[in-house]
This record gives sequence, C-alpha cells and structure tokens, in this order.
Amino acid sequence: MLNRILLGGIALMLLSAGPVVSAVETDAYLPEVEAWRASRVERLTAPGGWLSLVGLHFLEPEGNTVGTAEDNQIVIKAGPDHLGTVTLNADGSVHLQVNPGTGVKVDDREVLSAELEPDSDGEPTIVTAGSMSFYVINRGGKLALRVKDSESARRRDFAGIDHYPIDPSWRIEARWVPFDRPRDLMIKNILGQESNALVLGKVVFEREGRTIELLPLQETLGEPLFFIIADETSGKETYGAARFVYADAPVDGKVVIDFNLAVNPPCAFTPFATCPLPPAENVMPIAVTAGEKDYHGEHE
Repeated sequence: MLNRILLGGIALMLLSAGPVVSAVETDAYLPEVEAWRASRVERLTAPGGWLSLVGLHFLEPEGNTVGTAEDNQIVIKAGPDHLGTVTLNADGSVHLQVNPGTGVKVDDREVLSAELEPDSDGEPTIVTAGSMSFYVINRGGKLALRVKDSESARRRDFAGIDHYPIDPSWRIEARWVPFDRPRDLMIKNILGQESNALVLGKVVFEREGRTIELLPLQETLGEPLFFIIADETSGKETYGAARFVYADAPVDGKVVIDFNLAVNPPCAFTPFATCPLPPAENVMPIAVTAGEKDYHGEHE
C-alpha cells in the first residue's frame, strides 16, 4: 500500500492502467479511453469526491470547538452551528465530544462521544451531519480535519475536464529497471511537508530523441505503479504542480505507461487537498501532449 500520509489518500484513486492497445486494436482503444475518462469524471463528481472538499483544518493541542458559527475555534462551511469539540491528546489520539441535538453521526451511528481514527491507520472514522462530513488526516505527522460537503459549490458548478486528443503513440511500453535494493525518495507535498517514499525501480523509454527515466512509487512488488510527473506543458496547458499517471506492475521487464490517462491531482480542483509534487527525476524535458489539461473551473 502506498504511503497514505504522503499521498493524502490519493492512493485510493489507483486503478488499472487502462486499455491495452496494439497496432491492430486502435479502433477499439479510442472508445475505451473515452469510457475510462467518463468513469474518472463520475468518481470526481461523486458526493464524496474531491469536488466536495470544503475545508482543511489542522488541530491544535487539546480542545478544538467545531461548527459553522464564527465563535468556534474551527469554523466549517456546512453542518451544525456548534457541532462539538475535537480534542487532540498528548499521545496523538483524537476524541470527539458531540453536542446533544446536533444530529451528528459517527460511522453512521448517533453517539455523543467517540475516538476518531486517522487515515494513516487505515480507514478513518467518518463524522457526518446532513450533507457535511469530516475525518482526521495525518500529513507530515500533523493531524487535521478534512471536511467535505456533498452540496459544495465546486461540485455543483463543475466545469468539466479538457483533454488533449487521444493519441495511441503516447501509450508507451517502457523498460523496467529494478534496483538492486529499494531506494528512499524524498517527496514534498504542496504544503511544503516532506516524507520518504519507497522506490523499487525505474521505467526507461525513448521519446523525441531523448531517453526518459521516471521513478514510480511502489512499496510492494506486484502493486500498481504511481508516477508523479511534470513536463514542458506544466503551468502552460496543464496544471502547474503535477499530473498523475498510474500503471500496472511490470511484466517480463516491461511497463505500459499510458499518458492519455494522465490526470490532474486533486489540488487542481480544490485548495483543500495535500497533493505530492514530482521529484526532480520526474520532470520531463519534453511536452507530454496527452491526458488532462488544466482545470478552468473554480478551484480557489
């Protein structure tokens, strides 16, 4: 499993690398990519998808009152006026005390008190009230509330995703070069926090007369590969911070990496995500004119 603290739950987005194409299957490949993209939009716009994020609030030691009223220490954008108190204990545990009559549920049960497990320990404890939900995330050793609203303006006003035309030449069969021993790679996220990630090898391919080498994150052999990339289109036609590409694990020394399936990170759609940035090795000196372009809807 990829480092959840580092990736901010983005590992939950891992899918198959997508359609497989050969020279004689191009006609089938194009509609398969279109179907994959449509499925991607469905996930993005789902009630609990990235467009529903409305807040990221780091917890202070001891008590943090939570609610939509301005006199709370943590003011959220949806939910009860005075939901309750979230306490960050000295041992790192998090406790929720719910104010009676607020209609709050914890993992679908109405309770007045509960321990909140963060996402770094597996599935986080989910707190809900109407269209609002939140859970505790661990980013760089700091705990925060990630708040969602299924009725958020970003979800309601989603502007769609622009893509480059599908180009089968950007579905590349790369060589897999395993390392003699796993390497630690320092990855920084958009908040400036740093974490170590495990890299088991690299992919190598040729494009535009250049040899390109990319480092994927993968903690266990056989798991999918996760690439955080940038290229000559970044900050111009595509999102400036990064794009993500996923691929199936190597088979017979080969990795199929399909840049037609390159996607924007959650940070392209909301300021409340904590996306990782590409390592220097994954900043490509070519223009990857495939996959998603920058999002032009509301993301601030």
